[in-house]
Amino acid sequence: MTRSDPPSNPPASPAVRPKGRIRFFLPRLVPPARGGGPNWRRTLYGVWAAQLLVIMGFSMRAPFLPMYFSELGVKTAEGQAAWTGLMLSLGAGMMAFTSPIWGAIADKYGRKPMLVRAQFAAFATISLSALATSPWHLLSLRLVEGAMTGTVAAATALIAVSMPRDRLGYGLGMVQTAVFSGSALGPLLGGVLADWLGYRTTFVISGSMAFAAGVITLVVVEETFVRPTAAEKAKNGGESTWKFVLGPTLLALTMSMLLIRFASSAVQPITPIFVQMISHTTAAVNTLSGLTLGILGVTSAISSIYLGKLGDKRGHFRILLWCSIGAGVVYLPMAAAQHPWHLIGLQAIFGLFAGGLIPAANALIASHTDDARRGVVFGFMNTAGSVGGFAGPLAGAALATSFGIRATFVLTGVVLLLMAFALWANNRRRPMEASPDRG
Repeated sequence: MTRSDPPSNPPASPAVRPKGRIRFFLPRLVPPARGGGPNWRRTLYGVWAAQLLVIMGFSMRAPFLPMYFSELGVKTAEGQAAWTGLMLSLGAGMMAFTSPIWGAIADKYGRKPMLVRAQFAAFATISLSALATSPWHLLSLRLVEGAMTGTVAAATALIAVSMPRDRLGYGLGMVQTAVFSGSALGPLLGGVLADWLGYRTTFVISGSMAFAAGVITLVVVEETFVRPTAAEKAKNGGESTWKFVLGPTLLALTMSMLLIRFASSAVQPITPIFVQMISHTTAAVNTLSGLTLGILGVTSAISSIYLGKLGDKRGHFRILLWCSIGAGVVYLPMAAAQHPWHLIGLQAIFGLFAGGLIPAANALIASHTDDARRGVVFGFMNTAGSVGGFAGPLAGAALATSFGIRATFVLTGVVLLLMAFALWANNRRRPMEASPDRG
């Protein structure tokens, strides 16, 4: 059969229509992709929906987590900030250790199974948090969560190998939009539910969202995974993964992922306390905290798709650089906020810049990585982010305890501005990408 003489009714490719017991339940939500190959649109939108739900499940606890420690016996604000920072940090540290392992398994057995594993693990750990009776129970569950989840890295690796190269920024921007949207809606919903139904019921609802995400991934998402051949393994084995990741370009991007996560997580454990401090009232403080954390996700979600597409046309490095500068500049005046609405407004502006950071960095990472080892490379990147997530809450809580809560916002802005300068200097010595020839 030649291209000049196509059949009138071409048979469906087995790569596009995988078999399964529940296949006949699936609605045709997305038209098949043109040009053969896996249905990347179906996979992209399925991953988007699943990630939206699971990230909502994770982030619903953010506005009330310090106060939940109060219910578990920690009565001082300093103690609540310390326990919250310890919980977030140790969970991120555990994820830093396990992410490369899960990434290597993904390259051998497929990225979809790793995403399903992470989502159902999130269901178990979040739901069991409703049964905690001491701070140690919550901390132990967070350690298990850090070891067994990692949905963002798994989803990013899956989309990175599923998208056409000229749509890579768009696809990764969509994934990050789900993350930002979930991070926006989760705290908003979590704060309201905590005020209405209590903390424990909110944990149960959060876990149910992670369960729904796992079901969507099982039913909707498609992956055509082919194990690397011996020749491909030999080709990749000529340069060890460690040597590859520690090369100049990927090392700079690795440090960027670490610092982005450090900056974003440094303020997380102290934001609800800061909102309570500047609101001068205890009425609906959980809702205000949720709005403060959630507005960032709303504006980030809006900007991430646009900036992902713009990066495909104009260059992802430009997006990464200018968003780093903008984010750093906007964070500095947050330290002077005198009312929750001051903080909410600045968080909204910050989100417009934050929406471009991770999609641009991920697109640059994917463009420097072959398909056969994107799983392990994104695993290492998740490790870098987890190290930042480990150090950020500890540094933020330590600064808040020693110098006051406002000092943490100053640190965050300075870190992002220093990152922007380092990226600019590194790119002058060794350009990270060729000038786009489109647009």
